Amino acid sequence: MSDARYPVAVTHVGLTVTDVYAATDWYVEVLGCRHTIGPLHIRNDGSPVSNVFKDIFGEPMQELYVSHLATANGVGIELFQFVTPPTEDSRPDNFEYWKTGVFHFCVVDPDIEGLAKRIADSGGKQNSQIWTLFEGEPYRCVYCQDPWGNLIEIYTHSTELFYANRDTSAMQVPEKLIDKR
Repeated sequence: MSDARYPVAVTHVGLTVTDVYAATDWYVEVLGCRHTIGPLHIRNDGSPVSNVFKDIFGEPMQELYVSHLATANGVGIELFQFVTPPTEDSRPDNFEYWKTGVFHFCVVDPDIEGLAKRIADSGGKQNSQIWTLFEGEPYRCVYCQDPWGNLIEIYTHSTELFYANRDTSAMQVPEKLIDKR
């Protein structure tokens, strides 16, 4: 086996919501995702698919819904609504970035103002102002959240365009903070 390393591909992000039907519609209408399958109703009934979910989520999982959507570049969004145990509403402050785990996912839309407004107008929230990361350049970002409290960052350009071959001095990061491993 080779020790060569290469970037892995991200295939999807899983999000928990309290209403999988409404969330499926929201992600299609607001983010323009393509609905690929579901919501599928999964019960702990001994079927092969239920055995997979039971193995992943453990003994308490008895029933859930799952829906799959696709983004423009093929990365999926998988929405989960747990029935037993029931999905709980998000905490009042879902932005606990200091705790381990995934705390947001990022989408790309050159019309950053338009998407942030659609999110806010459809029951979500714009959490930050729109920031220009590099003076005099078009790379901008904003944090938002869907109506279920899942955090969505919006970039105007891909991550590669934002950061590849970037002179860190353009970010006004003090030299002592840059790890040059």
